[in-house]
Amino acid sequence: MKRYYNMKTKISVLLVMFLMSIGVSAQIDRSKQPKPGPAPKITLKTPAEFELNNGLKVLVVENKKLPRVSYSLTIDNIPMLEGDKAGVSSLLGAMLGNGTTSISKDDFNEEIDFLGANLGFGSSSAFASGLSKYSERILELMADAAINPLLTEEEFQKELDKAIEGLKTEKKSVEAVAARVRRALSYGTHHPYGEFVTEETLNSVKLDNVNAFYQKYFNPNNAYLVVIGDVDFKTVKKQVKKYFGEWDKGAEVNYGVPDANPNVQYTQINFVDMPNAVQSNISLTNNVQLKMSDPDYHAVLIANKILGGGFNSYLNMNLREENGWTYGARSSIGTDKYIAQFRAGAAVRNMVTDSAVVETLKEINRIKTEPVEASALANAKAKYVGDFVLALERPQTLARYALNIKINELPSDFYETYLEKINAVSIDDVQRVANKYFKAENARFIVVGKGSDVVESLEKTGIPVKYFDPYGNEVDKPEFSKPIPAGVTARTVIDKYIDAIGGKDNLTSVNSIHTSANVTIEGAPFKPTAEMKNMAPNKMSISMNIEGMGTIMKQAFNGETGYIEQQGMKQPMPEQMLDKLKKGSLFEELGFTDDAMSLEAITTIDGKDVYKVKVDNEYRFYDVENGYLLRTEETTKMGEQEMTSVVVYDKYSPVDGISFPYHFTQKSGPQTIIFNVTNIKLNEGVSAEDFN
Repeated sequence: MKRYYNMKTKISVLLVMFLMSIGVSAQIDRSKQPKPGPAPKITLKTPAEFELNNGLKVLVVENKKLPRVSYSLTIDNIPMLEGDKAGVSSLLGAMLGNGTTSISKDDFNEEIDFLGANLGFGSSSAFASGLSKYSERILELMADAAINPLLTEEEFQKELDKAIEGLKTEKKSVEAVAARVRRALSYGTHHPYGEFVTEETLNSVKLDNVNAFYQKYFNPNNAYLVVIGDVDFKTVKKQVKKYFGEWDKGAEVNYGVPDANPNVQYTQINFVDMPNAVQSNISLTNNVQLKMSDPDYHAVLIANKILGGGFNSYLNMNLREENGWTYGARSSIGTDKYIAQFRAGAAVRNMVTDSAVVETLKEINRIKTEPVEASALANAKAKYVGDFVLALERPQTLARYALNIKINELPSDFYETYLEKINAVSIDDVQRVANKYFKAENARFIVVGKGSDVVESLEKTGIPVKYFDPYGNEVDKPEFSKPIPAGVTARTVIDKYIDAIGGKDNLTSVNSIHTSANVTIEGAPFKPTAEMKNMAPNKMSISMNIEGMGTIMKQAFNGETGYIEQQGMKQPMPEQMLDKLKKGSLFEELGFTDDAMSLEAITTIDGKDVYKVKVDNEYRFYDVENGYLLRTEETTKMGEQEMTSVVVYDKYSPVDGISFPYHFTQKSGPQTIIFNVTNIKLNEGVSAEDFN
């Protein structure tokens, strides 16, 4: 029934509401948690279900909003150890979905593209999606690839080579080493979650091992197929029986999951030295027993959200916002039927590694000892409520929820009461579960970084430090600095470098350098080309181009002034950049003066002894054996934050008697740019106009 107010009545009502709000505000007790509003009423459509004779369980969610369909296959096997064949499952996953015994790889992929479909496989999963008018053929292709995979020696060798190449790349990745060591130490290499793949284990895998793994573990015994989209149940049931009904049930495999390593008895730092590290990766971790079905589950979600699960969390506001040490500090806690982990950490600048460790412990101790503020609790709940309601708009959400209920043995109303349980979490609940699961007193800080820069300060924190190699084996404390031989100075190191690349006479005869390179920007979907020009004494320009898009970035310096142009916007170079370029030359070392440089140490990079030379505010590392420059490091201030830029040089090759690095990688903060030089020309192809 509608109600009508005249203007006088409306003003009176507003005035009363205003006076009431003043009275209420005056009486608010801000020491008490505000009562949450009622949780939104959630009604979830229950997926239709059926099961094939071979054990495949099928869940169907009909949604007619869009003419699309998706199929998700999950094989819920018990975690298993792969032992000396570690990597066999990942090789299988890479090979599946590339043809069938009756359709060649090229024909298979061509038809998938023609249908406008997506298809992907893992070692215990598969996914396919596309337009509903092609749904039956998409399902047929998916089933054929799952039941009759084309596992050939040629494809096996291709994927094996790619996997080995990936491991070689990971050797220099701080993040990859940190993840591997964390799992190995936390779970133990005897546990499925802790074992890792090596070149040795990959090289021991043969195609027969991949086939045997497929036969034993890729079967419908513990499989779930979730169908979502513009379909009807009866048709889906008929099609799934037709295409997946011939999938043979495998033999039952009975094995147990070994116990993971126990948590450590006291807080400790487990340090891995990586001399090439630009930043330190720190991760406090302890194992937890937490399942989605546990009564603590919802309270733990909220506690973690407040500690490190969002931008306004304790950790991020401290390490990023207050101190500017990192681009983001986070915490997370997993759920698992066997064993899970609590983690908290960040990637931070070398010089603040010790401070970040101390402050991380401080924030964990804070949530365990101090009741959280009512506003922080309310914000965390609001975030979960908003995300949950938004996710319900996606049909995939309903399917995932249905699958979770099956796999995790949850009550049928788990998601219907989800928000109610989130809103019921109290301040006391947060403090209680923080003490139960955030076990900093029994946790290890996995710290991977540049030992020569950070270990001394880490040892001063008073937290015991143990040392490990990049594979989680305990080692003696590394030797971060070696004695400098008598007679070796910064000047002798620089002179050796000049002689190594061609000699002073050759270098001074060069008036210009024109370099072309292919560029890879990590995380970017495109691969530009770069053209770099230099002219004596200090002029420089660099431009990056993408085929079809033209120049996307250009920098130029004419000896006095310079500019940076990007995405059509042109602006002057910062003063700090100009000052450095004015001091530059075609070959920087020719201009180094004795009073501006010092020999700091002999250290190790990638197994090579190097001289560490400081020039003004930059560190330069020269190979002790051959004299080549291998690396530079420079820290600059960007606003309130400092950024370290590292350039790594290798693959030196001569051009007209002068050696140049044909491969170099630049890392600045979170961004990595790789240059592969294709051509270098001396004293040609460069003019003064290139720098205007």
